[in-house]
Amino acid sequence: MSFSTDKVARAVRQAVTDGLLAEDRPVAGLLDVGGVRESVAALHQAFAGVPEVLHAFAAKACPLVPVLRLLADAGMGCEVASPGELRLALDAGFAPARIVLDSPAKTRGEIREALDLGVALNADNLGELDRIDALRPADCSSVLGLRVNPQVGSGSIGAMSTATAHSKFGVALRDPGARERVVEAFVRRPWLTRLHAHVGSQGCPLPLIAQGLAALHGLAEEIDARAGRRQITSLDLGGGLPVNFADDSVTPTYAGYVAALTAVEPALLDGRYQVVTEFGRSLVAKHGVTAARVEYVKEAGGRRIALTHAGAQVATRTVFMPQSWPLRVTAYGPDGTPKRGPLVPYDIAGPLCFAGDVVAHAHPLPELAEGDLVALHDTGAYYFSAPWAYNSLPRPAVYGCLFEDDGQDGGQDTGVLFATVRPAQTAREISLENGSDRADALLTGFAAPSRR
Repeated sequence: MSFSTDKVARAVRQAVTDGLLAEDRPVAGLLDVGGVRESVAALHQAFAGVPEVLHAFAAKACPLVPVLRLLADAGMGCEVASPGELRLALDAGFAPARIVLDSPAKTRGEIREALDLGVALNADNLGELDRIDALRPADCSSVLGLRVNPQVGSGSIGAMSTATAHSKFGVALRDPGARERVVEAFVRRPWLTRLHAHVGSQGCPLPLIAQGLAALHGLAEEIDARAGRRQITSLDLGGGLPVNFADDSVTPTYAGYVAALTAVEPALLDGRYQVVTEFGRSLVAKHGVTAARVEYVKEAGGRRIALTHAGAQVATRTVFMPQSWPLRVTAYGPDGTPKRGPLVPYDIAGPLCFAGDVVAHAHPLPELAEGDLVALHDTGAYYFSAPWAYNSLPRPAVYGCLFEDDGQDGGQDTGVLFATVRPAQTAREISLENGSDRADALLTGFAAPSRR
């Protein structure tokens, strides 16, 4: 249930044959559509024993409308964290009632829009509840919740851990008096019916995640007891699963996640509360690769360097935090055939104009030459789907892959079909995005406020 090395080789070879990877198309993202559907099916199967669940895909993990449409078709809801992501979710066809808005800094306008549409909304703090008090219409259909921080600690990647003592997210439950203020806020607002927490994903072990979400269940029972009524109707179990970047295997699994939650708090998934999940990376990461052309190969200080078109613009986290976000790299000849031969350590460098733009250091690969291709594995989330515009490099094309025959029942591997998810950005589009239609604005474009 991943974009296996063998399938990647088939996809790269076919992409070369179809002209999707070439000298004038030196980088592209490839996404295994069947693999994404398999991940969604595995998620639903893992939660099959839970009476009422909304699985909301975290849009930030892959904010491409055709991918979101695929996920909606597979039965997912959508979690969004900005006006842009909300627009993408709506354009992808998600019903407002299956969209959850989370963000630590919502404006009044964003809150009003969500409430008018009937989108579910989790307030980040008690001050935001005051805003909702003022903006909530009488006939509001939005499910409304509050995010709390159980402060259970950090995983191995601090920047990915959202339940630390000083996290910017949610109401810090262990701060003096905070828990009582949260309970009182619910008791005063009968319309506030959801609790939300997010411990983290990458770098966070399952026991830590389970500990934080079990705390959410305990708080829900305390609120119901204080209110003297069934007030909390749903628990939003934010965060996701860590992804294994070391090989093709998928670990941990959704079934393992459910088992970890149940082991810490057996009542968490017993059906008393509707459950919302917000998985993102784990649904798509291992179904995507970034393929790029080797432009030059050279040596510096006795070290071999392959200069490619896939650097920090498509692998930002890996470039800046290589120990936390290592990527596997495989090599192919100009025709897309896997390269063979003795392994040699290479630095796989990108095209950006700063020295740290290296996606893999001393990575063992067969000897590379101009025109060869490299593939960065497990990049279906946060990589080619959310590129960085440094050096005004174009956003790469992204293609969905459909394998006609995976060789089951003794059949032979046949073709790979492609659908364009996002075309490569043109130089003209880059210029327009950076104000070329207003080139004279700082020379002749100043106007009084009423004329802007």
